[in-house]
Amino acid sequence: MLRAFIALALICLLNPAFADDERAQTQKQIDAARQDVVELQKALGKLQEEKTGVQKDLRGTETEMGKLEKQVEVLQKELKKTEVELQRLDQEKKKLQAQRVEQQRLIAIQARAAYQSGRQEYLKLLLNQQHPEKFARTLTYYDYMSQARLAQLHTFNETLRQLAAVGKDIDLQQAQLLVQKSTLDDQREELDKVRQERQKVLAKLNQDYKARDQKLQSRQQDQADLAKVLKTIEETLARQAREAEEARQKALIAAREAEEKRQREAQAQAQALAERNKSRDDGKEEPEEAPRRPLKSPGAMVSSAGVSYGGPFAEAKGKLPWPVDGRLLARFGEARGDDARSTWDGVMINAAAGSQVHAVHGGRVVFADWLRGSGLLVILDHGNGYLSLYGHNQSLLKQAGDVVKAGEAISTVGNSGGQEATALYFAIRQQGRPSDPAQWCRTQG
Repeated sequence: MLRAFIALALICLLNPAFADDERAQTQKQIDAARQDVVELQKALGKLQEEKTGVQKDLRGTETEMGKLEKQVEVLQKELKKTEVELQRLDQEKKKLQAQRVEQQRLIAIQARAAYQSGRQEYLKLLLNQQHPEKFARTLTYYDYMSQARLAQLHTFNETLRQLAAVGKDIDLQQAQLLVQKSTLDDQREELDKVRQERQKVLAKLNQDYKARDQKLQSRQQDQADLAKVLKTIEETLARQAREAEEARQKALIAAREAEEKRQREAQAQAQALAERNKSRDDGKEEPEEAPRRPLKSPGAMVSSAGVSYGGPFAEAKGKLPWPVDGRLLARFGEARGDDARSTWDGVMINAAAGSQVHAVHGGRVVFADWLRGSGLLVILDHGNGYLSLYGHNQSLLKQAGDVVKAGEAISTVGNSGGQEATALYFAIRQQGRPSDPAQWCRTQG
């Protein structure tokens, strides 16, 4: 109806020789078209209000899921540490028990020898005064034997003490292990409840997105929200850099304004050309929906393996690893669904849920939160106006302000943000403009 309104307006402007009755009829059609637009805007506004409430519910459940997933992972690591400590204590206990048995054997041997010799030999030495030098040596020998027996008894008592202490440590670690397992079971149960709640929220959300035009409007709104976040980040980074290097920032701002002017001029030329083409095609009936594209062949496999690039990001084209192992579901510039009016400004990589997402280059986390349309999102600043985006995560491993190295895990793959399939959204921004990730990441063999 809006297109019909534009076409009628163009006819009126291009043909001033219309009769008065024809002008009146045309005006009625224009008024009717305007009224249809107003009604449509009201309906879309009501739908937007309902959808906003569902998006808030979705944000809450998916953010809680991300935190619980991280807590479960931490508890599992603690359980492994406790089990390793129990194994070490058990080995130490076995070693001490073996020492105790050996010490008992040696003490028994000495006790039997002492008992068998008795005091007769000592008494004979006292009565025998014919060899005093032999008597002195024998006394020294008896003294050494006595000290050795006392030392062995002391070592045996120390072994018993250590064995008792190890036994207490084992009991303590076992009790701690039981508490950790119980806590882990509670966390998993809570996570299952949150997952069920998320399924309910997703079902309600998907029910609101049945019509194709409504999906398109949602995507456009999602892109607008993401653009606002990116704009805020870029303005903050630009201000910080300008304070440090004012001269360099002025040059960058001048270049950016020139590029924006060129884009506006190109956009104005394209719009003028489109309006001329539309005027030539006036009167032709337009199809109700865009033609469907043929089914795409399976996407290429990508990998996060390989040596990380340590140079400046601006010189990293074709040298970066991909953030995760998987298969490309959508490429940069492709239509999103069957409507060519909405295109991908990044790529979608299919990967197993919970797989670690790695930073493709070193940088600083400037955003780590839930964002409408992107779910749990991480944005890294690589300097000089370069950003990398990682969306639809299951959980976030970093927070804003963290400095990460190339290849470091920053999140886990999921389907947050209302996505049905488990996949990672990966995009690169160059001076505020989307750039094809395939040009930056290494080509797969």
